[in-house]
Amino acid sequence: MVVRKEQSFCRLCMGHCGVRVSVDEDERVVGVDADRDDPFTLGYACFKGLQSGAAHNSPDRIVRPLKRQPDGSFEPIGIEQALDEIAEKLQPVLKHHGPAAIGGYKGGGAFFTSSSLMMLNDWLRALGSPKAFSTVTIDQSAKYVTAGRLGVWPAGRDPFHRGEVFLIVGGNPLVSISTVGFDTRNPAKRLKQAQQRGMKLIVIDPRRTETARNADVFLQPRPGEDAMLLAGMLRLILENNWHDQAFCTRYVADLDALRASLQPFTLDHVARRAGVPAQQIVEATELFALQSNRGAATSATGPDMSPHSNLAEHLVELLNVVCGRFIREGEEVPNPGAVLPRWPRKAEVIPAQRWWDEGYHSRFGFGLLDGELPTGSLLDEILEPGADRLRALLVHGGNPALAMPDHRRTVEALGSLDLLVCIDHRMTATAELSHYILPPTLQYERSDLPMFIYEALLFPEPFTRYTPAVARPPQGSEVCDDWYYFWGLAQRLNLELCYWGQPLDMTTPPTTDELLQIAAQHCPLSLEEIAAHPHGLVLDGPAVLVEPADSLEDGGFTTMPEDVAKELSVMLADENDDAFPYRLAARRERDALNSACKDLPAIKKRLPFNPAYMNPADMARERIQDDDRVVIESRHGALEALARADPDLRSGVVSITHGFGGLPGGRQEGACAGVSTNLLTSSVHDRQTINAMPRLSGIPVSVRKGG
Repeated sequence: MVVRKEQSFCRLCMGHCGVRVSVDEDERVVGVDADRDDPFTLGYACFKGLQSGAAHNSPDRIVRPLKRQPDGSFEPIGIEQALDEIAEKLQPVLKHHGPAAIGGYKGGGAFFTSSSLMMLNDWLRALGSPKAFSTVTIDQSAKYVTAGRLGVWPAGRDPFHRGEVFLIVGGNPLVSISTVGFDTRNPAKRLKQAQQRGMKLIVIDPRRTETARNADVFLQPRPGEDAMLLAGMLRLILENNWHDQAFCTRYVADLDALRASLQPFTLDHVARRAGVPAQQIVEATELFALQSNRGAATSATGPDMSPHSNLAEHLVELLNVVCGRFIREGEEVPNPGAVLPRWPRKAEVIPAQRWWDEGYHSRFGFGLLDGELPTGSLLDEILEPGADRLRALLVHGGNPALAMPDHRRTVEALGSLDLLVCIDHRMTATAELSHYILPPTLQYERSDLPMFIYEALLFPEPFTRYTPAVARPPQGSEVCDDWYYFWGLAQRLNLELCYWGQPLDMTTPPTTDELLQIAAQHCPLSLEEIAAHPHGLVLDGPAVLVEPADSLEDGGFTTMPEDVAKELSVMLADENDDAFPYRLAARRERDALNSACKDLPAIKKRLPFNPAYMNPADMARERIQDDDRVVIESRHGALEALARADPDLRSGVVSITHGFGGLPGGRQEGACAGVSTNLLTSSVHDRQTINAMPRLSGIPVSVRKGG
């Protein structure tokens, strides 16, 4: 029976939707509803978010720490005993192999827990290990590479709510609720509002997605040809002088080099290679560059998980550079910071820094990307012999067994570790391979702030909010907030743990609210003052305006460094392989978030498996019907799936949702039916330089009817 309803907000994804949580007499979550009065998300919450009560009360929820037994089964173990044993197993690794033999992987479940979202990194730092990995470098790390090769405009791009146009490459924010620069606070309504004021939307995607159905101009290229299409658009802009000539003269260091590099990308060649009519390319380019004065281009996982991903991201950002689509001197920075510190923005370019060239480099030659090693090199770190071989791994809120390329090699690597520890509430494919599973509290059982490290991307104004814990864990459970596991291990290993630069007392554990206050140390309001506004608040203060540049000789953007020019040449020389006439494109589903949520009963009913979607004309040609079993093969592997028709897909494309499947013969095969697209990928071939990004989409494949 519902005793009361509590205000809170969902922390499953970037949307942070306002919700009302129904709680019973035992303080258990018995229902979650969208908060119709929430001024931030305007009464919206997605289906998977509304099912989070089922996760809290699931009979399959792990509510006590588990230890793997010699026969592969798991038995409960007390929290303190588990931490004692884990620390005891880490000691000889440290003694005989050094701190670099211990690493950590952080997933989405960790990023959305503000009291501990940097705990893994800080714990590894205290340990002296550089082996930090995360989902950030296995989906969109090309954005970091681009910033390091191109340069940065500190004030940011033209904001969504001021733009005359918005261009999305390979993103579907109406489903993913996550595309950089898009307003994800109730995305369908925010898009409608923008278009009502006159904003035009351009979408580039192999599928007519839910977002693309709202586009004013829609281009449907072959998967993996985004960079080719973008190069052609840039050439059109420059040859027709549609670029912002004053901005480029002032802020671009090598425009002539860019022009020269783009010469081979003629309209006819690009149209033929990308499979897009030339007139459509001209129409989209004119709308963005000629008919609109303000408004940005952005991208998502589509191009950033496909071949030539670093190049594609670089070219997306070049659209903004050559058209000058940035907040200018004297204009207001829409979100200068709420929890994060505010700092002066100047109308100048921070020249390309190439941060990965400095500091620590792994034995495989990879430098750090924002303090982390590229996740595409994680399997090498575990499997390749050497003094720094990774022998112990802590996984915080992630499922690398389904996120990593090369499914079989991933399982081999994770299974070969001397120690694998997972902080998770469910038996994921990764948890099945672990030695210890440490269960955290779930979102409505802990106090929290939004994922503030990306607050300028999430919120178009200096907004924040606080939620207390509104429910209790199940009776008889032994769980704790995520951060305690790191604090407990640090204490046992005699480490001095800092959080956001603040030393922690290693004799008495902090409270979650004390950690949140440390995280919000730069906010002008205390945690109590933020909590006094249950719906959140926009921080008052004078507008932050873009200041004049310090110098007229800042160097400007580097549009065509040597390695980008080389990548253009390599792409131009690509040839199709007739043995693999189709291209596989990864896709998202509204009811799942990567590998999460699919085990909940209501979602499992709606999303029991991940079909292989095909254009009906392709299915007819291959004599395939709905629910036929099909064999999909790449250069690196094969899988079987059930076929489904999708008329929104362009011909020549197979589209399968990632994050499904499980271990061969493992328990996840029954709980989350479906197949892993990573059976078709490689962890050795087709990796990008700098960030080791594998090809996870745009994969050449063949398709045939199965037996």
